[in-house]
Amino acid sequence: MPAVRREAGAAKEIKSLIGESVERVEAGSALVSDAGNSMQDIVGQVKRVADMIAEISAAAVEQTSGIGQVNDAVAQLDQVTQQNAALVEESAAAAESLRHQASRLVEAVQVFKL
Repeated sequence: MPAVRREAGAAKEIKSLIGESVERVEAGSALVSDAGNSMQDIVGQVKRVADMIAEISAAAVEQTSGIGQVNDAVAQLDQVTQQNAALVEESAAAAESLRHQASRLVEAVQVFKL
């Protein structure tokens, strides 16, 4: 009978080990489920970050376009300013020429004064 007792003890020990294994498997399954949920959250957050990066990229493209337009406007202003400076120089030269002509005209008219 001692063999039967040993077998009964071994069976109880095996049953206990199986119970522990089942508990560990269930705990592992819960951890895997939690990890899956965490991974889904991470994927969702990565997608949101990717969307934000896409928005930032689009804004950067718009800013680049705006800066290009401002640059074009500044170039046009520079060109107009240079044209105005040239016109001012031409006007000054014409005014000086008119002053000389008026001076010569005054001298020529003095001949006719009584």
